[in-house]
Amino acid sequence: MSAASGTAPSTAASPVDALRIEHLEVVYRVGHRERRVVTDLSLAIRPGESYGLVGESGCGKSTVALAAIRYLARNGRVNAGRILVDGRDLMRLKGGELRNLRARSVSMVYQDPARALNPTLRIGPQMTEVFEVTEGLKGAAARERAAEMLARVQIPGPGRVMNNYPHELSGGMQQRVIIAMALSANPALLILDEPTTGLDATVEAEVLDLIERLRAELRTSVLFISHSLAVIGRMCDRIGVLYAGELVEEGAADETLSDPRHPYTVALLRCVPRLGQSKNLGRLETIPGFLPTPGSVQGQCVFVDRCGNATDRCRAGAPPPAMQPGRLGQRLARCFYPERALALPHHADSLAPAAPSPPPPPRAATPLLRTQNLSKTYQVAGREFQAVHEVAIELWPGETLGLVGESGSGKSSLAKLLLGLSTPDAGSAIELSGQPLNATSGQRTQAQRKALQIVFQNPGLALNRSQTVRRLILRSLRLLKLPRVRREARLRELAASVRLTERHLSDRPRQLSGGLQQRVSIARAFAGGPSLVVCDEPTSALDVSVQAAILNLLADLQAFSQVSYLFISHDLNVIHYLADRVAVLYLGRVVEIGPTAQVFAGPHHPYTEALLSANPAAPAAVAGRVRLQGEIPSALNLPTGCVFQTRCPRKLGRVCEESEPPLIQAGPDHAIRCHIPVAELPRAADLMGIAALMSNSNNLSENS
Repeated sequence: MSAASGTAPSTAASPVDALRIEHLEVVYRVGHRERRVVTDLSLAIRPGESYGLVGESGCGKSTVALAAIRYLARNGRVNAGRILVDGRDLMRLKGGELRNLRARSVSMVYQDPARALNPTLRIGPQMTEVFEVTEGLKGAAARERAAEMLARVQIPGPGRVMNNYPHELSGGMQQRVIIAMALSANPALLILDEPTTGLDATVEAEVLDLIERLRAELRTSVLFISHSLAVIGRMCDRIGVLYAGELVEEGAADETLSDPRHPYTVALLRCVPRLGQSKNLGRLETIPGFLPTPGSVQGQCVFVDRCGNATDRCRAGAPPPAMQPGRLGQRLARCFYPERALALPHHADSLAPAAPSPPPPPRAATPLLRTQNLSKTYQVAGREFQAVHEVAIELWPGETLGLVGESGSGKSSLAKLLLGLSTPDAGSAIELSGQPLNATSGQRTQAQRKALQIVFQNPGLALNRSQTVRRLILRSLRLLKLPRVRREARLRELAASVRLTERHLSDRPRQLSGGLQQRVSIARAFAGGPSLVVCDEPTSALDVSVQAAILNLLADLQAFSQVSYLFISHDLNVIHYLADRVAVLYLGRVVEIGPTAQVFAGPHHPYTEALLSANPAAPAAVAGRVRLQGEIPSALNLPTGCVFQTRCPRKLGRVCEESEPPLIQAGPDHAIRCHIPVAELPRAADLMGIAALMSNSNNLSENS
């Protein structure tokens, strides 16, 4: 049973608890003030148990993780409470004892493996150091143990990988190395802080499989931090929901996600786009308002200003933790009205919250964008490789084309070609509104540059941190040659369209949340009234609540201005929600393209089938998932015949190895590049139940 927040845990920690936190309070000193970011937090993780911690950015999840290894920033400190790892009180440990505990009892895997690995050292020395410190091994003995551990995390050719530098490995391989390092000491507690957020769906599924298997083998306890409720639901036994530094709900994973007892949990679940949900059917739910600043809420419920169930009682005092029996143990909800949670009023952050998005207008005689034989060949160390190969797509006014595929499939290379940031091969053709589009941005007219804009994945890196929002948007307006008399009026129009207030205009990007930063990026992209906006993973780094608001915003702007989107994402639920059509890329080739509903319903290309089955929001498909063997091949060494044949689970034989497959029609406007006859393609999809999966995948949020 969990030592839930606000309860009175026993004075002596049970030796069976891998992690036990009692009445934790963490403060950060900002300027001359101390801000409380974690309040009266208590929880326990049993041996072999996986505990998920969820909540929006700024709720204190990473602070709890860093406190659990006593690794807070210099301006942070534990103000009250106890933290015990494997029965040892961290606050009582001195230098050498603390280092020994970190080395042997607890390990942490961060979100970005590239930042966790030393870029100047090969993998071998970084791996062997773990065994040198924990087991006193040297030389060949340490290398042998390191290679064994890399093989255990399913890295092919461990000896070869140990000679690689981190940048020579894919993101999935880098994360496997970090997991191998973290588990080398067989720790009692493994902390995973957003370990799969930046990974493709197939790689994410493989890493989650790996974590599950190793946890079962080693009986390691896990603290799993993520903003993906689908991942948490799949991976965790119990869940704690953190809001503004308080544990507002805790219980068994399936029970908490299917029958939540706190309105914040309900609101989070409603924000998640479900497979099968579309902008044409209505807006996504959002959470009104913003997260309170640390320590600003006193003497009342921390969620009161965003809660549709709030009453005067909620403002008069903070609710105590309400303990209730559950099917799988005690449940906690820090709310006066836990029985009303599912009755929380609905809310959509949209200019037209109750209305679905109108369908794209009837197709004009000429598409907005057309590519023919679009290819891009790079020279690397005297060798050629084609990042994009003879891509032919059409995009119509007011339409969204989703672009999916693993890293290395050519999505970003294709986007750069369209934006004029790289030059296509001879024989390629790009047309905008029926007119040839010059190869590079510098050769294009001012009108053409206005027509094509981009929204990047990470707004914090795309915006100048030293300038105010007002200056950032005005600079875009000046670059686009908008007359001075129109600039201020256009600035206010843009701010209003993306729901930025006058106060936000005087802020700098570093003072804004990730969601507000992305709104600024969208405002800049729309400054010149574009016809086509390339959205490159614009929501992948955002919380589900912020993601829902940004997707609603993009749908609204499209409905009002008939702008077209090329939307790149590895989140298939997001693609299904926003895209009218979808193109699936593999090694620079379009292997499937068609209306979103048709592509998702099948028949599928075997690669599309694997992407769909890897969706973490579809736990029913885990047992029957299509598991691809190996990684995407290097474009420097392309397979002969069908480029997918080295990983295809439905490979026919020599025909796949020797000849490139044709693009065959699978339905109206739906084409698949495969040797398998269309009539036979649905077979595997039917066996896996993907069609049923699409209708049943709401199990995480249907009840709320």
